[in-house]
Amino acid sequence: MKILQINNFHYRRGGSESVYFNTAELLKRKGHEVIFFSSNMPENLPCEQSKYFITNINNVSRWKGVQNYFYNREAKEKLKKLIEAEKPDIAHAHLFWGNISPSIFSVLKKHKIPLVHTAHDYRMVCPAYTFTDISGNVCEKCQGKRFYWCAVKRCSKGNILESLIMAVEMYFRNVYFSPVKNLDGVIYVSNFAKQKHLQYNPGFSKVPDIVLYNFVEQSNRHYLAQNERKYFLYFGRLSHEKGLHNLIEAFRRMPDLPLKIVGTGPEEQELNDYVSSNQIRNIEFLGFKTSNLLKKIVSEAEFVIVPSEWYENNPMTVIEAYSMGVPVIGAKIGGIPEILPDGKTGFLFTPKDVEDLKNVVALASKLNEHEYKSMSDNALQFAADNFDESSYYQKLIDFYEKVISFKKKLN
Repeated sequence: MKILQINNFHYRRGGSESVYFNTAELLKRKGHEVIFFSSNMPENLPCEQSKYFITNINNVSRWKGVQNYFYNREAKEKLKKLIEAEKPDIAHAHLFWGNISPSIFSVLKKHKIPLVHTAHDYRMVCPAYTFTDISGNVCEKCQGKRFYWCAVKRCSKGNILESLIMAVEMYFRNVYFSPVKNLDGVIYVSNFAKQKHLQYNPGFSKVPDIVLYNFVEQSNRHYLAQNERKYFLYFGRLSHEKGLHNLIEAFRRMPDLPLKIVGTGPEEQELNDYVSSNQIRNIEFLGFKTSNLLKKIVSEAEFVIVPSEWYENNPMTVIEAYSMGVPVIGAKIGGIPEILPDGKTGFLFTPKDVEDLKNVVALASKLNEHEYKSMSDNALQFAADNFDESSYYQKLIDFYEKVISFKKKLN
C-alpha cells in the first residue's frame, strides 16, 4: 500500500509531529511505501517529495497568509502534482488546518483517494484548538457553533485580530469545507477527545472512526534504582497551556528537589528569565533534545511530569516515559487520567493547583525502593498493553482498509 502522510511541519516540532514520523517509519518497516506532503521550513528533515512542499504561511505577506489560512491554492496545486506523480492509495492527514488548509479536499476527492485524519487537537470544534481562553482557563463557550466567542474572549494569545480570524475561519470552513462531509475517517487518540468532538459536532458520528492511542517503540530498559535517579523531568513544548509556570512555582517551593526542563517554544525565554531573576537554583533548562540523548535524559529521570492545563489528548511524553519504565505525575485533565491510573503508574494532581502538585511531587520523592520499582514495572506493563506498535499497526491498517473499501463502494 502507498500511503500519503500530510502535516504542516516536516520536523519533530512536538507530539503531533512525533506521531507523523513514527507512523511513517512503522509503515515503512512493515513494507509499505510512504510519501509526504508538508511545508518548506529550514528545520525540515530530508524528504524526496520536498519539491512538492508548499511555502510556509509565515514566509508570505500578511494578506496572503490570511488567504492561505482559509484556503491555500498553492497546496491544492502542488498536492495535485504529487498525487499525479505518486498515485497513493490513501491519505493520512495530521495537522493541516491553518497552513495546508482544506483546499486539499477537492484534489483528493477528484482522484478518489480516501482521507483519514488524526485529531491531535480540537481544531475541528474549537477555533483556538485547545479549549482555553485568554487566561488559559478551560473554555467551552463556543459549544461547537458560537465561534464568535473566540473573538470576544481573545482566545488566541489575547490577540483580537488573530482570534477574529480563527472564529471567521471556523464559520467559513463549516459552511464550505465541513470536516464531517470531507473526511473519510477520523482517528481519535483518546476516548475523551472522541466524546468532545461528538458533543460539539454530532455529525462526526456519521464518519468512520477509531480510538487509537499513540504508540512508541519499546525501549531496552535498564532499570535504575530510585536512589540512582537524580531529577524530575518535564519534556515537551514550552507554551502556556502546558502549565510550566505552576510547575516552576511548585519546585521553587521545594529547593532540594531538582527539575530539568527539555524543549523549546514561545515561553522559553520568559521561563528562563523568571528562573534566573528569582535565583531558582534547582531548575535547569536543557533546550531542545532529540533521539538517543533525549531517551537517555528521560530514562534517568525519577518521574516525568505533565502539568498541562488544557484538554490533553494522549500525550507522547507519558507514552515515551512508560516505555522506559519511568512513572509519571500528570494533571487530572483531558485524556491524561485515561492513561495514568492514579497510584499505579504514577500520580494525578489537580491542574493549576500548585500546592497539590507540590504535595504529589513530595509524595513521589518519598517512595521506598519497593514502591518505586512496582510503579516502574506497572508503567512498562501499561505501555506493553496499550502502546504496543504491533497492535497499533494492525489496528491502523485494518482502519485504512475499512476506509478504502467504504470509499470504493461510494464511488
